Amino acid sequence: MPMSGYRRAGAAAALAGLMALPLAAPAVADDTMVCAQAAYAMGLRYQQQSAEVAALQRQGFALARYRLEDQLAAHGEDADLAIITDLDETVLDNSALLARDMAECHDYTTWDTWKHWEREGEPGLIPGARAFLDFADEQGVAIYYVSDRYQENEADTIATLEALNLPQVTEGSVMLLGPPKAERRAAVVEDHTLVMQLGDSLHDFAGEFADADLAGQHELVGEHAGRFGQDWIVFPNAGYGDWSEAELEAWEAPLEVE
Repeated sequence: MPMSGYRRAGAAAALAGLMALPLAAPAVADDTMVCAQAAYAMGLRYQQQSAEVAALQRQGFALARYRLEDQLAAHGEDADLAIITDLDETVLDNSALLARDMAECHDYTTWDTWKHWEREGEPGLIPGARAFLDFADEQGVAIYYVSDRYQENEADTIATLEALNLPQVTEGSVMLLGPPKAERRAAVVEDHTLVMQLGDSLHDFAGEFADADLAGQHELVGEHAGRFGQDWIVFPNAGYGDWSEAELEAWEAPLEVE
């Protein structure tokens, strides 16, 4: 789930090539026009429907298992190891909510439908998530779910995770919006050796990403390059993010068709 600082995606940036997409008509005054939220369609289709994203998600958890096995071997049996994972678009698939809002021409990046989803929605599991978390649990590794879901819906989030049969789901292990994620991560480090973090957004890994603009985030990715694929495992999310307002770089040659 996005942190509260996520910028609202530019609704005015709707692409002309998406004008013919079959979205819900009631919110559209003129049926020859399509709402600005149609601009989200390509990213949501990729996130929800592509086999490539499912493959990347499974690949991410397979890599996470290899890296965790390395850490287990390096620290020995008596080490008090822990991993931290984000929830939304890392463990939980919320694309159904985003697709519903888009079809209703509602800008889901305002997050004003999210609380209802947390209470009553039924997210799916990201492919590979439960197998990896079960493995960590079997090895005695502490699991912390650090998410920017709303604290007021803690009971609902816990019920959702329990319904999906995820391990180590307790009030202590599910750490929701309140203190910044950096502070919640620090609380885990006080009692454990933190050996891995998993997330779909860079602020899932370090607080400095949350404070940086997009250019700064690119610089930080270069500075921390050695951690990605090691103790930081990133999952694809084409639905939302700080990048959503970035302008595209286009080839400057005149358009020619043959």
